Amino acid sequence: MTMPALPNSELAVMELLWQRGRLPARLIQEALYPDDSRPQHGTVQRLLKRLEDKGYVVRDRDLGVNLFSPTLSKETYAGNQLEALANRLTEGSLVPIITRLVEDDRLSGAEIERLRALLDE
Repeated sequence: MTMPALPNSELAVMELLWQRGRLPARLIQEALYPDDSRPQHGTVQRLLKRLEDKGYVVRDRDLGVNLFSPTLSKETYAGNQLEALANRLTEGSLVPIITRLVEDDRLSGAEIERLRALLDE
């Protein structure tokens, strides 16, 4: 199942959760808006609610404070978005995308070796 792409504001929250793990809204707010003198609590709460409604985060209320965790890994999200891109642009084939990455020298030697190993399996 393809999950919808996230807007940049929601993706910023997800990046933070993927990097740091389970966090309260206050720490998310401080990380996203470190120098902002205006409170951004409402903005962060709306972002988290939208992500929760879409199934990207789960809220844990057991510890007396709301803690938010991602429901999928960054790799799963990236793979899902790559699949959606392939479906839209190349009739579902990843070959043109991978070919372009290789031809443009965007993959490291280690990444190419990893692809070779996967293909050999």
